[in-house]
Amino acid sequence: MQDALARLDEYWIGQGCLTVQPMNTEVGAGTLNPATFLRVLGPEPWRVAYVEPSVRPDDARYGENPNRIQCHTQYQVIIKPEPGNAQELYLGSLAALGIDVHEHDVRFVEDNWASPALGAWGLGWEVWLDGLEITQFTYFQQAGGVNLKPVSVEITYGIERILMALQGVRHFKEIRYAPGVTYGEVFGQSEYEMSRYALDDADVESTRRMLDLFAAEAQRMIDLRLPIPAHTFVLKCSHAFNVLDARGAISTAERTAEFARMRKMSAAVAELWVERRAELEHPLGVASAAEPAAAPAVTPAAGTGARRLVLEVGVEEMPPSEARSAVTQLRTLVTEALATTRLEHGVIAVDATPRRLVAVVDDVAAREADHERIVRGPRLTAAFGPDGSPTPAALGFARSQKTDVDALERVDVDGVTYLAVVRKEQGRDVLTALSGALATAVGTLRSAKNMRWSDPQLSFTRPIRWIAALWGDEVVPFTVGALAAGRTTRVLRSSAQPQFDVASAEEFTDKLAAAGIVLSTQARRETIVEGAVKLAASVGGHVDVDGEAALLDQIAYLVEAPTPVLGSFEVDYLRVPHAILTTVMRKHQRYLPVRDQDGGLQPYFVTIANGAIDEDVVRAGNEGVLRARFEDASFFFVADSEVAPEQMRTRLTTLTFADKLGSMRDRADRISAIAARLADAVDLDAADRAVLDQARELVKFDLGSQMVTELTSLAGVMAREYALGAGKPEPVAQALLEVELPRSAGDTLPATPAGAILSLADRLDYLCGLAATVGLPTGSSDQYALRRAALGLQAVHRATAVLFPLSLVDGLRIAAAQQPVDVPDAVLDGIGEFLGRRLEQALSEEGVPVDRARAVMLHSDRPALVDALLRRLQQLEDDEDFRRLVETMQRIRRIVPAGTAPTYAAEVLSEPAELRLHGALQAVAGSLGDVTDLAAFARDTRELNAAVTAFFEDVFVMAHEPEVRAARLGLLAAVADLGTPALYWEHLRGA
Repeated sequence: MQDALARLDEYWIGQGCLTVQPMNTEVGAGTLNPATFLRVLGPEPWRVAYVEPSVRPDDARYGENPNRIQCHTQYQVIIKPEPGNAQELYLGSLAALGIDVHEHDVRFVEDNWASPALGAWGLGWEVWLDGLEITQFTYFQQAGGVNLKPVSVEITYGIERILMALQGVRHFKEIRYAPGVTYGEVFGQSEYEMSRYALDDADVESTRRMLDLFAAEAQRMIDLRLPIPAHTFVLKCSHAFNVLDARGAISTAERTAEFARMRKMSAAVAELWVERRAELEHPLGVASAAEPAAAPAVTPAAGTGARRLVLEVGVEEMPPSEARSAVTQLRTLVTEALATTRLEHGVIAVDATPRRLVAVVDDVAAREADHERIVRGPRLTAAFGPDGSPTPAALGFARSQKTDVDALERVDVDGVTYLAVVRKEQGRDVLTALSGALATAVGTLRSAKNMRWSDPQLSFTRPIRWIAALWGDEVVPFTVGALAAGRTTRVLRSSAQPQFDVASAEEFTDKLAAAGIVLSTQARRETIVEGAVKLAASVGGHVDVDGEAALLDQIAYLVEAPTPVLGSFEVDYLRVPHAILTTVMRKHQRYLPVRDQDGGLQPYFVTIANGAIDEDVVRAGNEGVLRARFEDASFFFVADSEVAPEQMRTRLTTLTFADKLGSMRDRADRISAIAARLADAVDLDAADRAVLDQARELVKFDLGSQMVTELTSLAGVMAREYALGAGKPEPVAQALLEVELPRSAGDTLPATPAGAILSLADRLDYLCGLAATVGLPTGSSDQYALRRAALGLQAVHRATAVLFPLSLVDGLRIAAAQQPVDVPDAVLDGIGEFLGRRLEQALSEEGVPVDRARAVMLHSDRPALVDALLRRLQQLEDDEDFRRLVETMQRIRRIVPAGTAPTYAAEVLSEPAELRLHGALQAVAGSLGDVTDLAAFARDTRELNAAVTAFFEDVFVMAHEPEVRAARLGLLAAVADLGTPALYWEHLRGA
């Protein structure tokens, strides 16, 4: 290991880096060392490389876990300004370590970095070596809340991981640290004892006091304008916080508050550092900014026939979601660019790989057509006086066009004659026409989250590094920022010729294909599927192509030269619940699980490498990575399985849920109590009630497991597994899973009444507690995912028959009664309105017509009833009785003033039409059933609707006599009142 560190030192010193020493207090990452956090600020250039022992108490495992340690070794590199070829420099460092990138599968996989405590963030990747994350690679955008200019690139190596892979060992303790000395022999005792401290023995109250003391001292140093000691005490705050977090003593609200405090101090430190360096007149100098590329001379195209146009925008690896959206965006931009010209052209095709966006346009004309441009002036009738002399309008127009009135022409537009100037414009040649248009298209590219790099003008999801633009065999000359379009493209970095010139646009895609690049996303996906299916079949299995569709879509944008590789793992791991294994494969590694014909998991997987590799080397590497992942999972599963669910639930006491809302145990107890009250309010049969009562006593117990702590997405899944393993009835185990459903929009919903009630209770408690303590989300910010909780609450209600009669407003009041804080009526009303807005938005996204959605929002507290009413409205779309009913309700509401009481003095009525209406109303009111049965309501009110029509035809509602007017308005209000419990009638269209 020490040899590897020495090699990295030698390599980066050769690239102009200084070497410095590790920080002299605990840091969670090399980023926190002043050599990074402070030095990336300001305009001074900086190149540095150093080793940083990084302390992360939450990763403590007593030295027993083969892959997790509380103090691991990072090797940190900072280059400022970013040099434009940082990825290539990094690959050179791997070669210095003895890693042959031609044999291995080295990939840059999206992993954006942020430190809420430091107010710092950047965009970049985690670097995979045969599936193993070995490096974090980040372009810093902000530190201490300060936008960075120039931008620095950070390269952070995980040394233990790299050495385990290179040395082929399975436990960090087995790493050969030096000849005859292992890592465990040097650091094993420290790892155990510091794990004991972080997980078991650190005194929580003392650490809290230290956190506050460190924060106070940091602020005192800021006040004294000493940024370096101030930053040191901010780091001490961070470490104290991390210890408390490892001890399970930090609530959600406390986390937010502490991050805010540290972020505020970090911002002050950053500002102060920048000021102090300016006062010292920047001892290291000022980095020079990249200059924009010189504007090229445009020489008219030599060709005369139509040719293909190719525009390639070369990018460092784009995130899959950004690549997908960039295809749509570039298609629009190229379409708009061509529309600014008069060039005839064929179909515009756009596609992308992780490293390139390519637009191909066939049959682009060599020249624009000549054009007559008409500049219209005043009407002829206003251009000349009665004596035929030009008016000031005509003279002014001629003067503005630099011509005489006599030279103006007459044009007819829609039967009106105008004076005009007709200018004949010669069409531009294709290169002249396209030059500015394509420059605008490339310069306008943007993403959902943009970043800056060394280019003076460009901003995009990742750095744009090259542009190729060809019309036929000629370069379309233009510049954007520091880049000039040319004919050079780049292919796989491991290729014998990683970049080359392309002679013509017509051969561009063929040249890419010859270099192994599959430009078409659909073709890449098909290649991946075909290869994976074939490999799975070779071991008697299959890949669930439909079930893995989302993963396949993602993989298609992670590689541009897909090479499927079959890997295997030890059969013994199949004893671990398959949900754990597949979660690890999909989420962490993007592997495709191989299944047998019955859907059971086989001990195989398919990984998709990028480009030509040594399959045996890559297979072995990925198998080793998965083995380590499975070892972690198996370790956690075995340890958890030895703990009874009831005992595991007691651990929730040490996990804080949120400030003022107690521990996770308190929350689980509230959910249990709320579920019991909800069950009392609905028609739950005895068997389901028995299941619910057993399940609610264990609800959320798996949050105390090591597995869920490590893989939070398995909450509920592990509750089911551990409950079954402990001998609990299957329905109870299923309900313990379903309390976590749905996890997101479109996710599986609870299938059992007990699970649905627990799920509802969970979300009611969450909404009530957090709305009362931190408030409901405003704007786009939703730090606590309350919108997701609201949508999940409503989705469960809509899907569960037994919940149909339950009002969520009543559910909120039940939940409010269980909270440890006061939940005022105003807060409950706010949650009700919040739920109503979420439901209306959900209905809109489902394509429900706006008028119907608004009409049924009267029942937003009962989403299942909302769905039933929407179905009935759809069924009654062409029903004549219902149309008349809607017409009646809306007509009355337009005439009767709001607030009119639905009462009247019947003895005042005397006109036949009003007496008829009074009689029809009495007949209906005495026999009317559930008005939300809209079809029955429409049938039962046929005579009433006819009577209303006759009333409006024969009776003057606003009679002069006050008592008669009041009686007539009250009569109509009483009719309208019949429909008040059903719908907001005024919103329905079509009446």
